[in-house]
Amino acid sequence: MDTSWEEFGWERIGHGMGRRRLPGWDATTALVAGARGVLLLDTGSTLREGAGIRDGARALLGREVTHIALSHPHFDHVLGTAAFPGTREAGDVRVYGAAGLTDLLGSGDGAAALRDDAVRHGVPGPDAAEAAAALVAPRHEVRDELTLDLGGGRRVLLANLGPAHSGHDLVAVVPGSPTVVFCGDLVEESGEPQAGPDAVPARWPAALDRLLALGGEDAVYVPGHGAVVDAAFVRDQRDRLAALHGGPAGV
Repeated sequence: MDTSWEEFGWERIGHGMGRRRLPGWDATTALVAGARGVLLLDTGSTLREGAGIRDGARALLGREVTHIALSHPHFDHVLGTAAFPGTREAGDVRVYGAAGLTDLLGSGDGAAALRDDAVRHGVPGPDAAEAAAALVAPRHEVRDELTLDLGGGRRVLLANLGPAHSGHDLVAVVPGSPTVVFCGDLVEESGEPQAGPDAVPARWPAALDRLLALGGEDAVYVPGHGAVVDAAFVRDQRDRLAALHGGPAGV
């Protein structure tokens, strides 16, 4: 399984784990595979992009995604979810999000806001409208922490660290040697951290403190945008955010 990640267009991060940097906004989508289940983190910006991720995961692993975790409610991370069979109604794909995300994505106003934001960023209007109309709200919310058992000893901790970059920030921590932390947009490497209208910048440094506590000094940190980084990079970003938006200096 691990020898084929690059051949299939994925960047291998660790045993049974890899990600793609999607075109356009350099957003991360990632896979974590266990013996019984496959977790996907974030689904892209359109149904077409989501279908490409779905087909790429199937080609690589020879099986379907069974769990989806949405890191936060921005168009480039959630609008592809409906491309995965079983994500709607009582389907067999379990979709997770931070507490409150179900109501937000399940509302007409939430879908319209995502559609409009996608169009402002260059997604063609028909593609944005199609994805927003099919928008999938999580049926499983994470209020603090939740551990997924994907089988074969592969466990993934989902942790609600928001509000910070958005009102609903979810990260995934995969224990191992090294531990791998999928950060969503709490960490960005290919550009400065973006604080949109739903951000709570004053709470962002504390969210990164908790992220570092969960991952540890030797972890691999996978940003929502950009190259893989280390704890020192996360700590530096945390301190710069604290200087900009308030908060004590890190230790």
